[in-house]
Amino acid sequence: MITFRTAKQCGHADYGWLQARYTFSFGHFFDPQMLGYASLRVLNQEVLAVGAAFQPRAYPSVDILNLILQGQAEYRDSEGRHIQVATGDALLLAAQAGVTYSEQNIGSTPLTRLQLWMDACPSRENAGVQRLALSDQPHLLLASPDGEDGSLQLRQQAWVHHVRLEAGQSLMLELKGSRAYLQSVHGTINIDSPLETAPPPRHGGASQGDSADGAANPTLLTCGDGAFIHNERRVRLRAQTPLRALLIDLAD
Repeated sequence: MITFRTAKQCGHADYGWLQARYTFSFGHFFDPQMLGYASLRVLNQEVLAVGAAFQPRAYPSVDILNLILQGQAEYRDSEGRHIQVATGDALLLAAQAGVTYSEQNIGSTPLTRLQLWMDACPSRENAGVQRLALSDQPHLLLASPDGEDGSLQLRQQAWVHHVRLEAGQSLMLELKGSRAYLQSVHGTINIDSPLETAPPPRHGGASQGDSADGAANPTLLTCGDGAFIHNERRVRLRAQTPLRALLIDLAD
């Protein structure tokens, strides 16, 4: 089952120095029906003005994944670690009890980033800071439980896929968990779940709810839209325009 969620349904904030869109309840935005999805607790797109900063603060036991879409940022923690990242970088912070973290836009342009929080398994310990430069390839495993294929290592059974497609290109992804979430960063995309065996067409056409090539429940997303995916073994992504997206595969 695939359930559509538009960018307009998300929470929004404009503080001048910070503009944000919240997929799940966060800050002043509270929706009792949107408290997270499996281990995915936060999915925010935020724009920080030049010179703006988040002052030191503590986090719950989560892995914080930042994708820098545009600009430059510096992250520091109370244990003396600091790192600078820029457009095209992914940064994973393993939040620890008793440690505070700060962030500042150090560039000459607004900083645009996508941030995910994922619940961390209490028995797992990973490096406090991990960094990865994103490639332009159509599919990149960005983060995984075991750091496979050079991906960032999570403290959770989850797999984060980074997708870049040109208009007309498609990609099939097998899912490991029973739930997943698809986020269009920019561009328009069709998502469907191909059937094991396409049913015979009715009255010479595609059956109701299916496409002619055996796909069930096609869903179209555009910039900032998302989709909840539940109990699907695989999904097919087809770009209608140049596309950048994240698929977050979640175990229960």
